Amino acid sequence: MKVKTILVTQPKPESDKSPYNDLAKKYNLKIDFREFIHVEGIPANVFRKDKINISEFSAVILTSRHAADHFFRICTEMRISNLDQFKYFCISESTAFYLQKYVVYRKRKIFYGKSTIIDLIDVLKKHKKEVFLLPCSDIHKQDISDTLTGFGIIHIKAILYRTVCSDLSDLANVNYDMLVFFSPSGITSLLKNFPKFKQNETRIAAFGATTSQAVNEASLKVDVMAPVPEAPSMTMAIEQYIKKVNK
Repeated sequence: MKVKTILVTQPKPESDKSPYNDLAKKYNLKIDFREFIHVEGIPANVFRKDKINISEFSAVILTSRHAADHFFRICTEMRISNLDQFKYFCISESTAFYLQKYVVYRKRKIFYGKSTIIDLIDVLKKHKKEVFLLPCSDIHKQDISDTLTGFGIIHIKAILYRTVCSDLSDLANVNYDMLVFFSPSGITSLLKNFPKFKQNETRIAAFGATTSQAVNEASLKVDVMAPVPEAPSMTMAIEQYIKKVNK
């Protein structure tokens, strides 16, 4: 059965120069985008129950733009004003540059790695006297904290936002040939919104081992898997699948 319509469970790319756009043009596909999950900030009055005093810290590790947004949001809500005194350790250069939205960019105060927490370890070690604040979501990768602990980096996790299922009721009568997922939370949202969902002829694409596992645990079938050696990106994996079925 051919694939003509695809729903990607992520925000629509800001630019037309997207591999999904190229894929749609090349194979005459209709590709829509819809977030199945979204992030909500935890209010200051709820965060205070964790008894974490941000004012006592002078160094923060930011692993994403969401982490940055909610760190500065909670500081505003709690009227914390010494933000220029903080040292910011960002997981990537793009996250570091994103901080210009909130603070004056100073290289001596902002440090970054290439893309993983391991990239940051050497610079974190140079500031080992610090107790680092680690803003995160209620659903987060424990391996980041485990890596920091393994290298003797003292840190405190601050849960500042949570991942929640989006309302997808408007999609109840809309069918796609393929659904593309990037996290187990996306599968959770699918089943929460449509508890009677039957896969039938719908193809499911899953990015990452944990997402594939979530699909299988939901008694659904993964038809397209990425990353794999021959298809390191989701669009490459989808294209290879379409070449087979859209003949």
